[in-house]
Parts: sequence; C-alpha cells; structure tokens
Amino acid sequence: MVYSSFPSSPQRAYRNIFGKRSRNRKIKILSALIMTGFVFFIAGLLGLVIAFGVVAKDLPSPNKLKTRDVELSTKIFDRNGELLYDIYGDQNRTLVTLDKVPKDLQHATLAIEDKNFYKHEGFDFLGIGRAFMNVVINRDFSGGGGSTLTQQLVKNALLSNEQTFIRKFKELILALLIEQKYTKDEILQMYLNEVPYGGTAAGIEAASYNYFGKSVKDLTLVESAVLSGLPQKPTTYSPFGSNPDAYITRTKDVLRRMREDGYITKDQEEQAKNEIEGLKFAQQGGNIRAPHFVMYVREELVKRFGEKTVLTGGLQVTTSLDLKVQDKVQEAVTKELSKPEYQRLKVGNGAAVVQDPKTGEVLAMVGSMDYFNTEKDGNYNVATALRQPGSSIKPINYVTGFKKGYTPATMFIDKETEFSNGEGQPPYKPRNYDSKFHGPVQIRYALGNSYNLPAVKMLYTNGVKEMLTTAKDMGINTLTDESRYGLSLTLGGGEVKLLELTNAYSVFANGGVRVDPVSILRVVSAQGKVLEEYKQTKGRQVLAPEHAYLINDILSDQSAKYDAFGVGAATNILGVKGHKVAAKTGTTDDIKDNWTMGYTASYTVGVWTGNNDGTPMASGLVSGITGAAPIWHSIMVEVLKDKKLEEFTKPAGIVQMEIDKVSGMKPGPYSEKRTEYFAKWQVPQREDDMHKKIRICKPTGKLVTDSCPPEEIEEKVFLVLYDPVTKQSCDPCPPGDSDTSYYNPTGKEEPLVSISKPDPGDNLKREFEVVADIKSPYTLTKVEFMFDNIVVATSTTPPFQYTYTVDKGAPAGKHTISVKATDSAGNVGADEVEIALLD
Repeated sequence: MVYSSFPSSPQRAYRNIFGKRSRNRKIKILSALIMTGFVFFIAGLLGLVIAFGVVAKDLPSPNKLKTRDVELSTKIFDRNGELLYDIYGDQNRTLVTLDKVPKDLQHATLAIEDKNFYKHEGFDFLGIGRAFMNVVINRDFSGGGGSTLTQQLVKNALLSNEQTFIRKFKELILALLIEQKYTKDEILQMYLNEVPYGGTAAGIEAASYNYFGKSVKDLTLVESAVLSGLPQKPTTYSPFGSNPDAYITRTKDVLRRMREDGYITKDQEEQAKNEIEGLKFAQQGGNIRAPHFVMYVREELVKRFGEKTVLTGGLQVTTSLDLKVQDKVQEAVTKELSKPEYQRLKVGNGAAVVQDPKTGEVLAMVGSMDYFNTEKDGNYNVATALRQPGSSIKPINYVTGFKKGYTPATMFIDKETEFSNGEGQPPYKPRNYDSKFHGPVQIRYALGNSYNLPAVKMLYTNGVKEMLTTAKDMGINTLTDESRYGLSLTLGGGEVKLLELTNAYSVFANGGVRVDPVSILRVVSAQGKVLEEYKQTKGRQVLAPEHAYLINDILSDQSAKYDAFGVGAATNILGVKGHKVAAKTGTTDDIKDNWTMGYTASYTVGVWTGNNDGTPMASGLVSGITGAAPIWHSIMVEVLKDKKLEEFTKPAGIVQMEIDKVSGMKPGPYSEKRTEYFAKWQVPQREDDMHKKIRICKPTGKLVTDSCPPEEIEEKVFLVLYDPVTKQSCDPCPPGDSDTSYYNPTGKEEPLVSISKPDPGDNLKREFEVVADIKSPYTLTKVEFMFDNIVVATSTTPPFQYTYTVDKGAPAGKHTISVKATDSAGNVGADEVEIALLD
C-alpha cells in the first residue's frame, strides 16, 4: 500500500493545523496566568513583608505590658481593712492576681468574650471572617468585631482606640507576639486588670468595688456574670446607666453561655437568674465612706508623697479610723440635727471628732451633717476649720493657773469687775451667761459651772502669754499672735480647730502627755513595700500628771455643775451612767459656735454645732446643754457601750485635805469645811483669815468701847474676802471704828435724847412731825412722845419719830413738845422744845 504524504482531505488538514495552534495558545495563556499570579504573589508577599516592616517598626513592644507605668488607684482603708475610698487620676485601677479572681468570673469572661481563648494563637479566623463580611456587605470599614481577649488586651493596653484596618493589622501582629511571649493565664490576668468596666473603673478589682462595694475575691456567681457582661458595652449594660434594666438581659446571656460551655449546670443558671433582680449595688456616686476624714487623709498623703503618687501610684493606706464608730457618730450628728428643735434653734450644721487619747489615733471624724449636700456646703470640713471655742477653752486657762501655784480651792470673787482695755478704750466688763454674780467661788465650782468672771480673773493673773504657751504645748497651733488677744481669750476670743481642741482635751485624759493626732497607720506601695508605718510613741509630758488629774476630777464632778446646769442636765446630758466622764461646754457670746468637749481615760469626743456661714443661732443655746451637748452624749454613750468603768489614774503626787468652804484656805476656828484634791507640793499653808471675829456694841453696831455695858456686847464673824485680783470685798463689812458719842457730856449714862425736829419757837399747824435722835449704851426699852407732858405715843425701835395731830380744844399759843427715853438699866433721858401752835 502506498501512502500519500498529504492529507486525505482539506478539512482534515485544516483541523490538524489549527488544533495544534490552539493547544499552544492555551499553554501560553496558562503559562502567562501562572507567571502573572506568581508575580502578584511575590509582589503581594513582598508588599506584606514591606507593610509588616513598616507597621512593625512603629509597634510598641509586648514587654510594655509588664514594664509600662500603669495608673493605679490609691486605696484608703479603715483600721480593720474596710475600704473607704479609691483615689485616682483618669482611671480607677487596682491590680489583682488571677488566683484572687473567682473561677466563676474567669469562666464568665471566657464564655461571653472568647470561648476559644485557650485554643487559638491570638486571633480567631472566624471572627476575622465575620469582620471581613461586615466590610463587604455593610460597607463598614471600622475594622471592629472578631477580637479575642488577646486582641482586646492589645487594644486597651498598647494601642489607641483608632478604628482602622491599619490599627487592626497592628493588633493582629501584637496579638501573635504576645501569645508567643506570655502564657494564657498571664494574658487573662492582664486582660482582667486592663479592660474598662464603665466610668473610671479600669480592671476587675476596681469594677467590683464600684458596682458591689467589695473585693473581686468575694463576688458571687451572679455578680461575676454581671461584671463579665460589661466590657463589650459598659455604658449600655451598666446598672447605673440610662437603662438600668439592660444589665439583666446581658447577665442572663452570660449565664446561658456559661451553661452552654459547660461551666455551670442548668440548676445553677436558673438559681443565678433568680438572684439577678435582688442584687444590691453600691450607692452610685457615694462610694466614699467617712468622706471628710478621707479627704483629710488625702491631703496628708499629698504632703508626704506628692500629688502624682497619690493619684496614680497604687498606694495601700491603712488609717486610724474605725468605720463602725464613724457610722455611729455620723448617725448621731445627722439624727440629732434633723430634729425640729434644732430647726427652731437655727442650728444648721454639726461636726464631731473621736480620738484615742493614749495613741492619738482619730477613730471618727464627721465634718458636717451631710457631706453630699452641696446646697449647704456639706463637703466643708468644720472639724479642721477655725471656729471660736467659747468657754470650752477655759480648762487650758485654769491648768495654766495650776502651773503657777493656784489650786482647785483658789477662790475668786464673782462680782462686777472692770479691767483696763488700754488708754482711750472703754473698760472690759465681763458678764456671766446668766447675767448674775455669784460671790466667792472656788476654781472647782467656777470651772464646773463655767462662770466667766473667775475665768477672766484667772487669765488676768496668769497672763495671756502664759495661757498661749500652755495651749501650744497641748497641741493648739492656731493661737499664735499674742497681740491679737485680750482677757476675752479665756471666754473663746481666739479661733481653734475642733480636731486640735479634741487633741488638747486628750492631753488631760492621758495624764498630761501629748500625743499628736494620728490618721495614717500604714502606707504600702503598689509593689508591696512598706513606705510608712506608725509606731506608737510615749508622747511628750506637757502638763504635770497631778495638774491634769485635777482638771479631770473637776470636769467629771457632776456636783460642781449643779448650780449652772441643774442636777438633771449635769447627770444625764454631761454624764454617762456607770462611767467616769469629764465634760465641758462652750458657747460664744454671739451664739455662732456651740461646743461640748469630753472624755474618759480611753476616748475623747469633741462636738461642734453652728452654721457654716457664721449665722448666729437662737439664744436658747446659751445654757450649753442644748446644741452640741445632746449629740456629744449620744456619741459618748455609743463608744462606751459594753465598756467597763474606767477611772482616771490618780498620780502618787495627789493628796486630799480639808479646806475652808469659802476661802479655800487651811481651815481656821470659824471655818465650815470641805475636802479638796491638791498636788502635794501645793496644799494650802495659810490658815483662813477671811473670817474675822469682831466685838460689836449692839446699840450702835460699832466697835466696843469702854462705855459699852457688858450685856450690850456681842461677837460677830464677818467675811472679809480677797482674791488674786480684788483686794477686799465684804457685805456686810465689819465696823472700822467706835462711836465717841456714846459718852454723855453730863457724865451720866442715861440715854442722850435730842429733838431734831421741830426747832424751838417754830410756828406749827395742828398737824406736825416730831423727830428725835437717841443714843444709849444700853438697850432702849421705851421712848415716849408727849404734848404738854401728856403721853401721846410710845415706841421702842428707831427711827424715833411721830406725827402729832392736836385737837382743836388745845388753845393757840405756846406749848411744850417732849421726848423721854428709858433704857434697860432704868436710866431715863429726855429733851423738850417749846413751839407756837397756830389757829
């Protein structure tokens, strides 16, 4: 068979030729596509590397998660570990380790935020896919959604809140790096300490206190579910937000997810859901306890550590405050001042301080009736403000006198007294609150009854400078300029702080030992280093123990207050049944400030009432047993509840002896006596000389002379008083001389009668008066008035005078008027005058 070299037909040849060309074209196209794809792949990969390089060079280091300076809130606690307040700058944050976070809260967070947290490597492909579809379908270029816990940690801790693909790309890169550097537990712990939970609460510990008022370690399952639901939309889901019920639905979602992921059972879910509506949240905006004290402590911390450290340094501060006592004190102030009688008395505010006198520790500080009442400047802390103390300053004056040698028995004459006020100035004339004078008053009763005149005399004797020195020694630092004060200083003419005055009273309670106020017991840094710790000191002996004891005994002597306050008030308001309590009131003259200060051996309580703006209160407060006193009594009763009777320690140098009841001197022969305490080196040495026995001639009341018959002589004891200021005072005073007219010029001892009216020769109408002067060394037994020797009237006591009415039967013309006196010795004396009677 012969085969041709040409195709058998033209069609077949055509197919053969063009079929080969088509295959070659396809191969070339495919090759071109592959090459193009490879080029794009290489270019994309190169671009990705370049982009990664460009982005990576600006990325923060993952190491910053542990090395960066995180703002941490300073926590202030009471002495028993109760949180009082978080001090912070922009964020309220307290770091907590994962072992302190309940498993329920960890599981709730994972269930609602990132169920695959322990499986992925930092990002979730499904989440990224959802975010991509959101861009394609919804044209949302924000880059949000699909974030793992690791990514959220990166966003909150290392990156800004910018919502772009670039930031998202950075987020992914950092998430990968962090997953390589830290364990899952470390990442979860950092997340829980970093994520915002609403408002200024950053981190789970701050959130726990903000919403529930307790540490995260104490959270229940349902509370954990509430907090775990917040980070996605803190404003929306907050129980304090505009839709307070939104958290309920969100919490149920969290519980459902926990059950679906196997963290809790169906029964646990249902039980927790039933507890949601009964949850008790912390008071919004009121998560500060003992606010005036907290702000006082904050100022102290800033002085010691600086503003920045206090705001962002994460200090842990244990204070001296006892929150249980604080709450009772606040309740007493608020409850009492809310009563209608305080409104009538125009009392708008009150403050109180409770201190341990032995340690100086401030156990309670209430600076006003209501810290949160902005209309009345409730945040103004009167406990640290300058106010006039009224008579509550008097014990400092009297103890100054004790230092100079005066004693509780020293007597001052409470009578009107003028003190020079300097050239060209009117004299200073102090008055007592009851506008009365009380005669001779010993210091015990002058201080107990708060009389003003004796206190001014004491200061006049002491000197203003000496009292100011004592006040400063006792811890009062506001009375500095001697030139500003006069004798009214002892009545409250200066300005002091309630806290400092309370501390001064603590000096008395502590036996004369001053221990300055203590508010901070311990300060620990965020790293656990103890920066400061209070160690109790012995204090400084600023008063002799004996002198402090004498003040204690006077102020706790209820009977020394009876005259001014009455038995009931002295016992029931200024005392506490079953306890030895010292107390002193004080009210300024203008009734702008009202005080009650008092103490036992273990507690000092100071209370002020008034108005922040200095508006005077009603005059009913002047007695001292209204206003501050009932509040003080309520507080003292509370702090002494279930406490045993505690006496003030009596120093070995205290002795007791009898004194004259009036003069306060060593008893004399005419003394009424009482007992008094003294420092043993200050017992009275001088015998009473204020009672003076005088021999008086009774007919004249003058000193006895030789002419005074023995039976007319009597002995009288006169009280001739003097004190350190007033040189002599007596009422009645003893006679200072004898009467020479006792001697009859005739040498006889009969009564000397002299008619002084009418005069001899007077022309008189038929009604006229006769007056006779009669002197006799003996008692007169009868004086007769006669008209022409006829007795018309008889008298036995002066004044010797009689009005005559002459009958018309007596003729006009001359008549004799006579007066005859008979004494106890039978002697008779007479005088007569001749007058002319008119028709």
